[in-house]
Amino acid sequence: MLITVFFVLLAIVIVFLLYAVGIYNRLISLRNRFKNAFAQIDVQLKRRYDLIPNLVETAKGYIKHERGTLEAVTAARNQASAAVQKAAANPADASAIQGLMGAEATLTGALGRLFAVVEAYPDLKANQTMAQLMEELTSTENKVSFARQAYNDAVMSYNIAREIFPAVIVANLFGFTTAQLFEITAPQEREAPKVSF
Repeated sequence: MLITVFFVLLAIVIVFLLYAVGIYNRLISLRNRFKNAFAQIDVQLKRRYDLIPNLVETAKGYIKHERGTLEAVTAARNQASAAVQKAAANPADASAIQGLMGAEATLTGALGRLFAVVEAYPDLKANQTMAQLMEELTSTENKVSFARQAYNDAVMSYNIAREIFPAVIVANLFGFTTAQLFEITAPQEREAPKVSF
């Protein structure tokens, strides 16, 4: 009788451990998915950051009196580039994602001001290189938007999985923290920079 009770208890412990291992593995899988989704954002943001210096250089020859706007775009691009590197190092770090969101807001605002200035210079607006760069930037903005959506979907799946019972116990035991969504907080950020030719 005592041996039977022992084996029943042992079987219950083994089933519980296997269930906990299953939860742990699912959380690892979901965490890796949202990190991969962030890597896709990273790729598109780097492409965006690579386009901006060319855009600024093309505009320099035409808008000599708008030096402050060009410098603001360059500074915002550098700030955003540094923020994305920090976030890419650990997409699970909520403060890094918050910093990236702030830097992206600043960059989007600076690009919006640059595009407004470009509108005032018909020769610059008609420049084929400028038109091509602005078209590439618009395309990249769309890709960033899709990548951000995929990232947020992956983060949401991860956060839900780590917060439900009994997964929350395993998540807390093994340090699975809540992941930060890549949200747009300022209303002006909700629109891609307007590009017209």
